[in-house]
Amino acid sequence: MKFDKIHNKGQAQLFKNPYLEMLTKGHPAIIWGMYIPILSYIVYVGYKDYSLSVQSIILLFLGGMLFWTFFEYIAHRYIFHWISDKPNIQRFAYVMHGNHHHYPRDRQRLFMPPVPSIILASVLFILFYVLLGQYTFGFYPGFIIGYLLYASMHYAIHAFAPPFKFMKPLWRNHHLHHYKDEAMGFGVSNTFWDRVFGTMFDLAKEKEDKEKVKELMFEKKKSKM
Repeated sequence: MKFDKIHNKGQAQLFKNPYLEMLTKGHPAIIWGMYIPILSYIVYVGYKDYSLSVQSIILLFLGGMLFWTFFEYIAHRYIFHWISDKPNIQRFAYVMHGNHHHYPRDRQRLFMPPVPSIILASVLFILFYVLLGQYTFGFYPGFIIGYLLYASMHYAIHAFAPPFKFMKPLWRNHHLHHYKDEAMGFGVSNTFWDRVFGTMFDLAKEKEDKEKVKELMFEKKKSKM
């Protein structure tokens, strides 16, 4: 997914139709605000109608969050960076993730937008229910919260410097993924699976390119006087 030029302004046009194009954009607050009531209701149904205990819900919820981290790694490595000579697959990879590498400062495409997000989330809920039955009502909310935390972390990595020193390796791992080697550094919310599968950058040997990092960070909005 190499590009001759990385754009530091604007955003990719994914569809010619303006209405479809509008559906490719989303704001973090809208996505969080959309999911929290839905996930709260799912947990409530699991407790009230499926007799899941509070302890079971908590354990399933944490299990869902942990499973998300693995899913995140696999999806980023094998789906978002899907390499193929077929134009349809290239187009799919670009719409899903390639546009972010092409326009890393685009704030509006770090969260999956509302309509496709709800469609995919519904399909995942059905799949989990087929596999897990009643336990889905604890596991699924944790999985989706894992996604929301991942997307929020991704947004933060492009928005500002790491707020704590222990978070810097995570920031650097993702920055290097952008400008050094796209076949490394697939973890965004964590570096655990990169370490497990050997795709973690050796940060002690990698010199930080401050200019390239700056190009990945959102442009600061100029205050109006």
